[in-house]
Amino acid sequence: MQKIISFGIPCYNSADYMDHCISSIVYGSGQAEDIQVVIVDDGSTKDDTLGKAQAWQERHPSIVKVVHQDNGGHGVAVMTGLEQADGIYYKVVDSDDWLDASALRVLIDKLREFVRMELRVDLVVTNYVYEHVEDGKQVPVDYGFALRKDRIMGWDKIGHFNLAQNLLMHALTYRTDVLRDGGVPMPAHTFYVDNIYAYVPLPRCKTLYYLDVDLYRYFIGREDQSVNESVMVSRIDQQLRITRIMMHAYHLYDDVESPKLRSYMVGYFTLMMAVCSIFSKLSDKPDAMDNLNALWEELKEFDPRMYRRARKGFVGIGTNLPGKGGVKTTLWIYRMAQKLFKFN
Repeated sequence: MQKIISFGIPCYNSADYMDHCISSIVYGSGQAEDIQVVIVDDGSTKDDTLGKAQAWQERHPSIVKVVHQDNGGHGVAVMTGLEQADGIYYKVVDSDDWLDASALRVLIDKLREFVRMELRVDLVVTNYVYEHVEDGKQVPVDYGFALRKDRIMGWDKIGHFNLAQNLLMHALTYRTDVLRDGGVPMPAHTFYVDNIYAYVPLPRCKTLYYLDVDLYRYFIGREDQSVNESVMVSRIDQQLRITRIMMHAYHLYDDVESPKLRSYMVGYFTLMMAVCSIFSKLSDKPDAMDNLNALWEELKEFDPRMYRRARKGFVGIGTNLPGKGGVKTTLWIYRMAQKLFKFN
């Protein structure tokens, strides 16, 4: 049977919570035979992640595929899942997150419809929900006004994305061949590669579809989680590395034909530079600001127009105010945004 969609689940020492993730897909789909779950054990060492994955495969051999590899990091595991995927579509679900059952069935039915009717849709966008365990709050992110609901469209039909509406990995279901055609430059042993995954393939997507369901449940709350603020500050070098890869992926004003897609991607890249600016200021590493300044200079040389948009616009100015007072103001702006959007 042709698999309609493959779900890639990168796992690293995930035994404590991976069952919830996997069961949300296997049982949430009604054990549908036309879906596939590819569990990638990324060289786990501290627990029985591999054993748990293999147990799932033994119980559901026609649905679950397990791959074991030496540790390569999240991005390498994502790409291994893609290599092993048999589905027409591919979606990444991190092992501490899960999918809503009713929304999942709506998505699968819609993908079946596309294939049955021979409709080419390169990207399906769905909503996601921040699940904050410390206070039990849920913060949904949808794409109302930015995208037309239930319609196949090109980038020329999209609207304006506000600051809370970036197309993060949690929202994206790509056609598998879109990801494979041209690849996705995911560096090994590096966090925050989901930004590359949600950015580089977009110009290869000629058609997209917005399905207005709250599918992805994004867990927020573990102290060691990559989006924990202290962890992000300690990994500022990795933020810079990811942003540099995104920078060099495109001369946006030359390489991206659609003006609306270009505008969206410029905005996304600008926010990535803003993140680098903020966490460099929060870092206690002695070379943090020097490395940030070097990145800005590299951007200026690589593409002066991208530099002007990222550095001289409202976001760039607000996250790079000069002097000690400017730094305090920048961090105050960040704290206000953090409280408003609850993104970490």
